[in-house]
Amino acid sequence: MTPEPVVIPEKIYFKIGEVCDLVGVQAHVLRYWETEFTMLSPQKNKSGQRSYRRRDVEIALRIKQLLYNEMFTIAGARKKLQSESRDGNKPKSAPATQPARTTLSSSVEKAPMLFDTSLEPETPNAVAASDGSTPFSGDQREALRTIAANLLELREMLRS
Repeated sequence: MTPEPVVIPEKIYFKIGEVCDLVGVQAHVLRYWETEFTMLSPQKNKSGQRSYRRRDVEIALRIKQLLYNEMFTIAGARKKLQSESRDGNKPKSAPATQPARTTLSSSVEKAPMLFDTSLEPETPNAVAASDGSTPFSGDQREALRTIAANLLELREMLRS
């Protein structure tokens, strides 16, 4: 039985509840896995809550695949993960999506005009087109949305 691929949202950090929903296990199971699998080590924020990175989510998905689908024991799954990390293999269950940093970098590269300091500053009237549309292309608007979402996420992390 092949598990359905999980789409991991483009976020920098995930709360334990979000990881539980993505992986399909309860929080106490994730906390137990942290004690058994040293490569699964979420950071803790100022308030002591776990902050999982994308890599942690991928590892948790791989652990679940090894334990539940491939029927490994805890010790067997630990050895398998260690050998995969030594060999430089990525977890098999990791989706073929790019990490957030790569996605953000590629979005910025697609919109070089946004960061071109050689341009003269424009007045608000000069920026707005005569028909009221924005002067940015679809890719540029998407890059701005991605940057804004990442900034909001970072702000929330700093608050907690």
